Amino acid sequence: MKKKKTDLESRFWSGRSNLSPVSLLEAFFQFHDLATAKERLNCIMAHAVQGKVRISEDPSVIFHFHQSMRSFILAGYGLRKKSGKWLVNTLSGQGSALELGSLSEEEYRDPVLVFRKAFQEYRPAQFLDFLADVVYFSLGTFNNVPEGNIVGPYLHLCKMLDAAGLIVERRAQEGKDQ
Repeated sequence: MKKKKTDLESRFWSGRSNLSPVSLLEAFFQFHDLATAKERLNCIMAHAVQGKVRISEDPSVIFHFHQSMRSFILAGYGLRKKSGKWLVNTLSGQGSALELGSLSEEEYRDPVLVFRKAFQEYRPAQFLDFLADVVYFSLGTFNNVPEGNIVGPYLHLCKMLDAAGLIVERRAQEGKDQ
């Protein structure tokens, strides 16, 4: 029986299709560095809850980010089953706050744990709905704000971005060591 590969919907924003989850993360960080991705997500979230203020960035940039984040979420869902692949036994540099980012020490040691926790709490469709809602509300001026819990998915996405950055960094380090 052939193994069915999940479409991560990367064709539109990256120009490539049939990427593995880790390859998609690498492509994601070629288009958006970690700091920019987190800042853009934060800006979208802030404008979505302000209501009467439209985001100043070009809508095409926001749409491109939306499409790449959709693929990022689907790749993260595929990563949740990988265990111990990017595990680190000890923290280097005494585990400074800058090195950890938004991750706990346990999550820093095993970044896949972040994806497992996120997808235990929310389904991929809930993350995609959250993303669509905040992008929609950030691009226009509205008297209302997105309904439902938008803080939980936002916090999980921030942590997933940090964890994905670690995974890509550790994979690149593996390639240099060999």
